Amino acid sequence: MTLLSFARIAAVLKKEFIQMRRDHMTFAMMIGIPVMQLVMFGFAINNDPRHLPAALIDRDHSALSRSLIMAVKNSTFMDIIHRPTHEDIAEKLMREGQVNYILIIPENFGRDLVRGERPQILLVADATDPSAASGALNSMDEIVNSGLRRELSGSLSYIAGKKPPVDVVLHRRYNPAGITQYNIVPGLLGIILAMTMSMMTAVAITRENERGTMENLLAMPIKPLELMIGKIMPYVLIGYIQTAVILLAARFVFDIPFIGSFPFLIGVVTLFIIVNLIIGFLFSTIARTQMQALQMTFFLLMPQILLSGFAFPFLGMPKWAQYIGEALPATHFIRLVRGIMLKGATAEDMMMNIWPLLLIMIVTGSLALLRFRQTLD
Repeated sequence: MTLLSFARIAAVLKKEFIQMRRDHMTFAMMIGIPVMQLVMFGFAINNDPRHLPAALIDRDHSALSRSLIMAVKNSTFMDIIHRPTHEDIAEKLMREGQVNYILIIPENFGRDLVRGERPQILLVADATDPSAASGALNSMDEIVNSGLRRELSGSLSYIAGKKPPVDVVLHRRYNPAGITQYNIVPGLLGIILAMTMSMMTAVAITRENERGTMENLLAMPIKPLELMIGKIMPYVLIGYIQTAVILLAARFVFDIPFIGSFPFLIGVVTLFIIVNLIIGFLFSTIARTQMQALQMTFFLLMPQILLSGFAFPFLGMPKWAQYIGEALPATHFIRLVRGIMLKGATAEDMMMNIWPLLLIMIVTGSLALLRFRQTLD
């Protein structure tokens, strides 16, 4: 008797290929995950963000101020998309996350520059993400000098000899020291909750189906909505425990400030936990095995890490990647957490990120109930 039989090996291989062909979900993940990684890492991720939104307050309106503004635009670090009339409006835009920079040119800027008085301009940067703010902050002196070089020629050449002719004042708002943990740790709360909440729910309910215990639940006089609420509510407490651990570490280990309202934060955390639990419930109605449930949660987790603004500046990504990111719950939650903790943002400031979470909850909840009713039938 030979030790190895190639015929028996071939039979096993044939059986495995047949099994793979029948398992459409696993085959789709095998192809989909590498393709998704290639697309996101190759096209969407950008460690040198450009064209970040900015607000401009030009109180001078002179030829010199216009030259400076044109130099800022040509630098590609920022795009001036708002021209508020008052600093309070610009500050509100920054709290809401609509702009990364505020550029303020004072009155009589051109007159003082011609007199050689070295006028000041102010650039305020949202430094909650230090990597997004560093580009323009580090290059602003050179941008200003290059923009005014042509204007400061001829009879004004004596001004160009003074280095530098303009005093650029830089303010790093919300994170003056540029500490990376201020950006990472609040965002990590969103990633951990997104991963654990959807995964635990999807696997737990799929396990019930595999073991046949779901049939016992279905035999009870209970409605699908009641069953869904009963299955996900215990995991809300686990989400609170995870939140408490991360917030305590943020405060006492990483010394991250907490400026905003704690009740508001708890309300936002509760909403995000419920959204991810419902997503996990939806996955459980699609997956036939626990392995498939894990694959589906991983497939959603990767874009939530890469396209939500957690690891890379959101506004530095191409538009198509931003559109995908806007559909992810982690994107809005991370903005909410960073806004509340670091900026002291209120519900009014963050409404643009609250209603998308509510919409995602309603849509995924409706789909989960619809799928679950089809399963019962």
